[in-house]
Amino acid sequence: MCALDWTEQGKKKIQRSMVADSKSGASVMSEVRTSSGMFLDKRQDPVVSRIEKRIAAWTFLPEENAENIQILRYEHGQKYEPHFDYFQDKINQAIGGHRYATVLMYLSTVEKGGETVFPNAEGWESQPKDDTFSECARRGLAVKPVKGDAVLFFSLHVDGVPDQLSLHGSCPVIQGEKWSAPKWIRIRSYENPPLSKPKETKGCSDVSAHCAKWAEAGECERNPVYMVGAEGSTPGNCRKSCGVCDS
Repeated sequence: MCALDWTEQGKKKIQRSMVADSKSGASVMSEVRTSSGMFLDKRQDPVVSRIEKRIAAWTFLPEENAENIQILRYEHGQKYEPHFDYFQDKINQAIGGHRYATVLMYLSTVEKGGETVFPNAEGWESQPKDDTFSECARRGLAVKPVKGDAVLFFSLHVDGVPDQLSLHGSCPVIQGEKWSAPKWIRIRSYENPPLSKPKETKGCSDVSAHCAKWAEAGECERNPVYMVGAEGSTPGNCRKSCGVCDS
């Protein structure tokens, strides 16, 4: 399977893209996001499995924390206004917690427009831009969609606090058609969410059998949101091995 196969699948199944309501968490239609999309099944074939494994290796986040790959199509004039990938509602946070990282894969090269733009990125004014960039792309750090490229960015700081610099959007397509494949990774398991809400965030346990090995390798310091947890958000997955349990 290649990008062409994914776009062909998308053409058969895509529906109008939705956004999460900030209060209820329900998926609702909005003019903020005018693309169309569909989701692939996890590990649906060897190619998808390999890509999911490569994303896990690139982000240093477990495969089980990731959502299904989404296929998106942006036609002429379609866009996604600047937004955050972390959630405003508690409903979506209950299933795997906030979206910690986003991997955005480009499945087509757009003739003009369709850039991914980060309006709050530090130093974006110094990015050289010629007349091949759209007007929208001139209002932030911009990445042109080129088939085969991918962008990785994080929506939370390492302490679990939402990162305001992660604000991003998809500029309107001016010429051509944009196909992309975002994959969002949560701070906890998305595949196997807890059956009930943890009683407290100070529990002393390891969720994974690999916790001791990860802790020894220094992941408690490098990846504290996943390993230890974040105050006011979620408990970590390896609190026992990281030695942060209450006495």
